[in-house]
Amino acid sequence: MIALLRFVILGFIALTVVYVSLSLYSRAVRRGKLEREWDQDIRQGDRAAFVREGLEEYDASLRRKLILGVYVVPTIVVGAIIYITNYM
Repeated sequence: MIALLRFVILGFIALTVVYVSLSLYSRAVRRGKLEREWDQDIRQGDRAAFVREGLEEYDASLRRKLILGVYVVPTIVVGAIIYITNYM
């Protein structure tokens, strides 16, 4: 039981590192795209406000997908493997 607990804790830590890394990387890529869009198309108003609003919209749309992809899917796969290995 201790081995399972250790596996779960280390897995959660590893998945958290992956989640934070993906979140920061995707946010940086989106920021670059918004800044390029501003430079090419708009050029009037406040650039920082445009980028900030774009990132707020992006964060709202991406967070749920990242949580699903990073935490839920691997947990279900590992649970299924353990179940199949032990009970089938």
